[in-house]
Amino acid sequence: MAADRRDIDPSLAPPAAERTTAAEMIDQLSRFDGPPEQFLANLVAMQCQIAQAEAGAILRGGPARRTEILAVYPALERGATAPPWLAEAVESAAQVANDGVTSAKALRSPDELYGQPARRHLVMVPIKGERGVRGIAVFVVEARDAFSLAASRERLELSAGLLTVYEMRLTLQRRQLDIQRLRQAMETLSAVNAHDRFNGAAMTLCNEVATRWQADRVSLGFLKGRYVQLRAMSHTEKFVRKTQMVQDVEAAMEECLDQDLEVIHPVSPEATYVCRATADLAARHGQQAIVSVPLRHASETVAVLTVERPIDRPFTAEEIESLRLACDLCTARVVTLEKHDRWIGARAAAGVRKGLAWAVGTKHTWAKAVVILLVGVTVFLIVAKGVYRVESPFALEAVERQVVPAPFDGYLKEVLVMPDDPVEADKTVLARLDTADMRLRLARAKRDQVRYQLEAQAAKGQFKEAEAQIAQAQADKAKAEMDLLDYEIARAEIKSPLSGRIITGDLKRQIGAPVKTGDVLFEVAPVENLRAELYVPEDQIAEVVEGQTGELATASYPELRVRFEVERINPVAELVKQRNVFKVRVKLAEAYPWMRPGMEGVAKIDIGPAHYAWIWSRRLINWVRMELWI
Repeated sequence: MAADRRDIDPSLAPPAAERTTAAEMIDQLSRFDGPPEQFLANLVAMQCQIAQAEAGAILRGGPARRTEILAVYPALERGATAPPWLAEAVESAAQVANDGVTSAKALRSPDELYGQPARRHLVMVPIKGERGVRGIAVFVVEARDAFSLAASRERLELSAGLLTVYEMRLTLQRRQLDIQRLRQAMETLSAVNAHDRFNGAAMTLCNEVATRWQADRVSLGFLKGRYVQLRAMSHTEKFVRKTQMVQDVEAAMEECLDQDLEVIHPVSPEATYVCRATADLAARHGQQAIVSVPLRHASETVAVLTVERPIDRPFTAEEIESLRLACDLCTARVVTLEKHDRWIGARAAAGVRKGLAWAVGTKHTWAKAVVILLVGVTVFLIVAKGVYRVESPFALEAVERQVVPAPFDGYLKEVLVMPDDPVEADKTVLARLDTADMRLRLARAKRDQVRYQLEAQAAKGQFKEAEAQIAQAQADKAKAEMDLLDYEIARAEIKSPLSGRIITGDLKRQIGAPVKTGDVLFEVAPVENLRAELYVPEDQIAEVVEGQTGELATASYPELRVRFEVERINPVAELVKQRNVFKVRVKLAEAYPWMRPGMEGVAKIDIGPAHYAWIWSRRLINWVRMELWI
């Protein structure tokens, strides 16, 4: 594996005779504020010295499960092959990262005898962060016994914490820089807000930027028509617009505004923006470092701030970011003053001009098309008329329906029909109840009848009239019980009392279940004769009268419209699905074979012609009237 070369700080890895103490090296690293690459190289060198390791490296998991080498000590030559210990560390890095604990692995050389303790060890220390292991520190340590190895591991684990200290210092520095940048921008905004007139605010903005960013000249220009006009310049009460300097500044501002991004001079080799006018400004009026920042308001670039200072002090990225923040904070105040700090005639003319430019210009084409469309729709709603309809949900129901109850207490023995099966009155057997117990009782009653009749005859032969009458009465009682049982057994075969279809009663899975007298087992209805029941909201029921017509569509056939006529309106409201509704019964003009009781959909009752504006706004108007009691 090839590794990049890392430069090690010579102060941390001097010759053995001049080597600094561990405390001095730790103190140097604790105060180190250089780049991260140099810190990692110095850290590895320091850890190798305090742990008496012959080599070390810092690894990090990269994309696609690849391991990256961040620092190596001693540094490898460019293009050199990684030593065996480093290759082995790369292979074991993933396992150590998953375990999250320090690992020590023996490194054996070919000249070591079999069974002899290893002299060199590969110590891998996980570097932990807030989200788990971030990297692995790997070192080759020579130790004769376990005590020396443990001491080296402890030094390496303790010294790895210097990386956290370094990161905390960098974070603190960044936060301090951000606070300083925000403070600088807020102080500039405070100075601008102290003025109520545009000229004072613009001059203060230029002077504050010139002072805080140590600039020779700061200029502020606003877009007027298609060109940028210079409106304020630092430490300058008046300026002549025809001078070459003012024209060059305005050209540089227009260059920035056209590109809508910061233009910086001297330009970097990676820059992709145009910097010709800015370069001309710098060349004609003394070599200057220049930055132009666009000022945006309501998503539009309305002004440009140009800052100039000597070429030997070019603008850094941090200074440009601070300047951008100050401009973003001050733009709203300056733009508002620029628009309103005029006499009333100028403001009215600007408003009219802006409105006419928006109406007849080439911009905002879609917005204008939408406005025209809205005007057309409004005229159509006011003038055109349509049929006003009351819309409500409905459910189909049979005009006639018959329930089939259980004739007596018993158990279901057999179910012969399913929902939607056709049945004929008094012919189709729907189900049978279990009669085994009744037949057993019938046989017992027959036996008792015969026995009592024989007892009555014997009593008559012996002229025992009283006993004969008692035995005959018992025989008559057994006969009555037999008749009742025969009647119940006949009723155990449940038949349909009405011709039609089964609409409820899926009892196939309840065979053997007990039933009680009066339990509804089936419902039969002739599906050829159906009607619909509408649920009209109470705020629209006043417009519905008997005899009105309309159309309905079911959810199963939404494309098919069925005509109907209102037959009856229930005078009492009911609560259906948390809504107060009135049930309206309607007669269907025609029925279809696919229609079944219980089907639902949407019905619309034709009320009469009305303007579309009234049709679509009446509910809102009524609601407002109720809320405001108008």
